[in-house]
Amino acid sequence: MKKNNRPLTKVKNPEPKIINENWVIWAAWADRITFEEIREKSGFTEGRVIKLMRKSLKPSSFRLWRKRVVSQSIKHRKKFELSRKLIRQKIDKYKY
Repeated sequence: MKKNNRPLTKVKNPEPKIINENWVIWAAWADRITFEEIREKSGFTEGRVIKLMRKSLKPSSFRLWRKRVVSQSIKHRKKFELSRKLIRQKIDKYKY
């Protein structure tokens, strides 16, 4: 049997295998995972995720996380889709 010679890619914070509170915290920090996806996979609502993060993180880390979440439209699927739609409209407007 031949060994796989490809190197392993190590990630700083790999995804936890089991969907529990640790997975929810990991997903909340991940930029590309929306609150809707977190709710679908774990059953945690956005408010419950915020409470969990407040309880689990240091106060400064929680403030940093909240600042990122509020400023990013990608954490909310509807906001993300709307921002993409507006960008497409601007691009289409200037096509020749």
